[in-house]
Amino acid sequence: SQNLLGIINDILDFSKIESGKMELIMGDYDIRSLLNDIYNMMQIRAKQKNLQLVFEIDEQIPSGYNGDDKRIRQVLTNLLSNAIKYTEKGTVTLSLGCTKENGEAILHYAIKDTGIGIKQEDIGKIYDEFQRFDISRNRHVEGTGLGMNIVQQFLKLMNSDLQITSEY
Repeated sequence: SQNLLGIINDILDFSKIESGKMELIMGDYDIRSLLNDIYNMMQIRAKQKNLQLVFEIDEQIPSGYNGDDKRIRQVLTNLLSNAIKYTEKGTVTLSLGCTKENGEAILHYAIKDTGIGIKQEDIGKIYDEFQRFDISRNRHVEGTGLGMNIVQQFLKLMNSDLQITSEY
C-alpha cells in the first residue's frame, strides 16, 4: 500500500508540475528537525538492506531557514531512497554544508553511495520521465521512473540544481 501511495503521489506531483500549477509554500523550518525526520524514515529502509546510513552535517550551519520544507524533504527523500534502492551493500551518506553570501546561508547537500552507479551515457537521460536503466540488472528495484524528473522540477522551482557524477 505504501508503494502504491508513493506512485500515486508521484503521478499527481508530475501532473501538477506539467500543468504549471505546482507552487512552493514558503515557511520557516528547522533544518536539524527536518534531517532528523528524514534520517529516521530512511534508516528503516537502509536497515532492511543491511546498509549503513550516515548523515554528515556541518555543525556550523545555522538551524533556521525559510523555504518549502515539504518539497525539500521530498527531494532528499527521493534521492536517498534511490541511493538505498540501488545499493546492495555498504553505505549511503548524506553530507550537508553551507556557504554564506550576503548574510544568507546557501546549503549544499551531497549524497554518496556504494551502489552500482550509472553509465556515463545514461546520466543525461536520468531526468526523463518514466526512465529506468539496466532493467534486466535492476528488475527487483521498484519504481516508476518519475522521481528524478520530479526532483529536477522541484529544484528548478527553488532556483537550485542537481549535479550528478557516477562511476558504473
